[in-house]
Parts: sequence; structure tokens; C-alpha cells
Amino acid sequence: MAVRLYAFTCGWLTGPLGGFLAGEHGRLRVPIPCYLIDHPRGKVLFDSGLHHDTQIDPAARLGALASVFEVHYAVGEDVKARLEASGVDQGEIRFLVNSHLHFDHAGGNEAIRNAQLVVQRIEWEAGHDADLSAQNHYSRRDYDHGHGTLLIDGEHDLFGDGRVVCIPTYGHTPGHQSLRVRLESGEVVLTGDACYLRRTLEQFHLPSIVYDREAMLESLRRLRALRDAGAHIFYGHDPEFWKSIAQAPVALS
Repeated sequence: MAVRLYAFTCGWLTGPLGGFLAGEHGRLRVPIPCYLIDHPRGKVLFDSGLHHDTQIDPAARLGALASVFEVHYAVGEDVKARLEASGVDQGEIRFLVNSHLHFDHAGGNEAIRNAQLVVQRIEWEAGHDADLSAQNHYSRRDYDHGHGTLLIDGEHDLFGDGRVVCIPTYGHTPGHQSLRVRLESGEVVLTGDACYLRRTLEQFHLPSIVYDREAMLESLRRLRALRDAGAHIFYGHDPEFWKSIAQAPVALS
């Protein structure tokens, strides 16, 4: 059986353009993507978007970050609702893979209660270290909900058949990871925040705030090599790229 990939837009954020491309001015409205991978041996969710309370009171949920980002997030756009609209119950999700622990990637974890959480070990440890948590703007209420956790170190093949593979793309945060998905049509790489925009990869133009600049550049070199080998790169928050992506329930395979 084939692996199928589905994309969901779970709200939008408007923030400083320099936060995505250092030195640039103005503001940029960006999508918050989540992805469902339907593998013959189980369903995988890559990232979970914002917590549903952000629809009601962003300032209460996000704190100081609400003064940085304008939130565009309507009722029915949270990941649980998006899944249900595509005929998928959250209880069907076997693995919840977080690219990293930021509020717009792990905020919906609470709604995906039965999945095993898959995170790079160093990311999880950073999310439970007071200093690193503050430095990286983590909030444990986004991701600490008692899930069974699979803490991985580097590359990890979820099903052992090479079709859904976590790949380390450190730098944006201590233990950021991307996801390589092998479809019948070819290989796709879901970059998360390792590569915000097409310009990030084409120009190696980093954001203004990076946990480890050299690690992020090395991750971009890895992503560029995958692209040059034929992989289709899915940029983390690129609004122009996102216009070309069909939304669930339409499969991308």
C-alpha cells in the first residue's frame, strides 16, 4: 500500500519579516502547517500547530509573544478539527512527531492524546531545562501532557521501511528535526523551521534569531543536497509556496 501525505493549514501568523529573514523590514503573514502521513502501519502527524485557546484569547495563551505576532486563527482551524473534517479521529494517530517545541508547532499536542510523541532527545531535554527553555521561548504547557515519548538521537526510521524518516536539522532550536516522506511520486522533505522560506534555502538567508547559526547552516546544506537529489522541499512557513499545496482531504501523493 502507498503512503499518502495530507497538508493542513492550522491558522496564520503575521510577524516581523526580519524574524524570518535577518535584516529585512516590514511584516510577513505566514501559514501554520501540519501534515498527516497515512502509512499502511499507522498514521503520523507532523507538528500540531497552535493550541485551540489561541483562537479565543491569544494574549492569555501566548503571553509576550502575542505582542510580536498577530494571530489569524478561526474556530475549526485547530488540528483536531482539521483532522475530523478529513474523516480522521485524533485517536487514530500512532505517532505525533514534533519538529521542535515552539508554540506554533507543538501547541496542539494536547488535542492528540493517544499518540506516541516523537522528539529529538536534545530538544526534549532543552524543553525541560529552565535556562534553555527561556532562551528558546518554550512553554511546557504546549508539549508536556503525559504522552508516551520516543526520544530519538539523530535519524530515525519510524516504520523501518525508509518511507517516513525523522532527520536531524538542528540549529533553529537545539534539537530541531525535519521529516522525509517517500511517496510513490517521489521523496518529500517537510522542513519545519529548519527552512522557513524558499529564500532561506536558495540564499542561505537565516532568520534574525537562531539558536545555533552554524548548525542551521549545516542543516540547510543537508536540505539543499536532498533537493538536488530530487526531493521536493516543503518550506516551513512560506506563504507563496503554500499557495501551491493542496489541502486535506486532497492527498499530495
